Amino acid sequence: MIPLTYTQIPRLKIGAVEAKVPIIQGGMGVGISLSGLSSAVAECGGIGVISATGIGALFPELGKNYHIVNSIALRQEIQKARAKSKGILGVNILTALTDYGDLAKTAYEEGIDLIFLGAGLPLHIPKGLTEEMWRKILNKVVPIVSSGRAANLICRHWKKTFGLVPDGFVLEGPMAGGHLGFSKEHLNLPEYRLENLLPDVLAAVKPYEKEFSKPISVVAGGGIYSGADIFKFLRLGAQGVQMASRFVATHECDADDSFKQAFIDCREEDLSIIDSPVGLPGRAIKNKFLANVSEGLRQPLKCFWKCLLTCDFKSAPYCIAKALLSAKKGEWETGFAFAGANAYRIDKITSVKELIDSLLAEYREEAENFRLKSETASPLNSQSAV
Repeated sequence: MIPLTYTQIPRLKIGAVEAKVPIIQGGMGVGISLSGLSSAVAECGGIGVISATGIGALFPELGKNYHIVNSIALRQEIQKARAKSKGILGVNILTALTDYGDLAKTAYEEGIDLIFLGAGLPLHIPKGLTEEMWRKILNKVVPIVSSGRAANLICRHWKKTFGLVPDGFVLEGPMAGGHLGFSKEHLNLPEYRLENLLPDVLAAVKPYEKEFSKPISVVAGGGIYSGADIFKFLRLGAQGVQMASRFVATHECDADDSFKQAFIDCREEDLSIIDSPVGLPGRAIKNKFLANVSEGLRQPLKCFWKCLLTCDFKSAPYCIAKALLSAKKGEWETGFAFAGANAYRIDKITSVKELIDSLLAEYREEAENFRLKSETASPLNSQSAV
């Protein structure tokens, strides 16, 4: 039996950062991935990620000014994660947040290793930041994209405007949980499968790798479930994978136990695509709250936070930030959970270490099977057998 060591697993290098395990734990808001989960993943050699989305709402005792509290809460969570692990930590920030520039600055000031920016393309200097500060922050930014076209647009714009390009991208496919960067019509089309999107992103970054004389790592995410999946996408050219739903059912996940149990109890038919109030499709676990919404029962709504640029709370059927916060706390009558397309396959709660160890064991098994099949199918072996 092969000893369970990390030395046989490819490392994930993004700029100056190098993870022993090529796994990024996807950021999950509101409050699902904070210091508890992120530090545990980092301690096991992966890249742990704190989600900044809605983080201030989790700590009402810090004050009522949402934007100020967001930055305070994020700073505290980064510090708590750092106290628990010396591993690699990242922060996930939505560019659609009204204070995303402040959050990025806070993360940078706390010495975060990587800043993952999604829900829009980071093309412009956020309000309130100087160009000098934004340039410093960009050295840590890993954009989250859904196509090669988006990756090329970011590289071209950064090159022209700032004289640099990202050290890496996360490609999120349509099997991811939460908000999706695809139209509902595209979600099930073969050309939009993650394995079919990956070559376009790899091709898009290749010229910039040559021009800037550096590797640009591409990480594949959305529906990654097993070690065999990890092997598959690394063999297709990705340098790592992003996984989120698998980390929900861990002891270290920062959500209420009933939130974790919802993933274990979930069946494949319970996963559905919803129309989010922010104007994007999203994948979530069906429950009574979502059933009421689909029947046209509007939830009482008052905007306390003004958190998202794309949300028109006056016409929204419910406040998505409040709904996700309720679910995080286990208050299901007023909330719901986002989940990836393979969440129904999760059948138990485990530790982060046990999960990562099992993924690495599955990876090695798949790699060995692939090696044996390749040797059997090689022309040299065929000639020797004659």
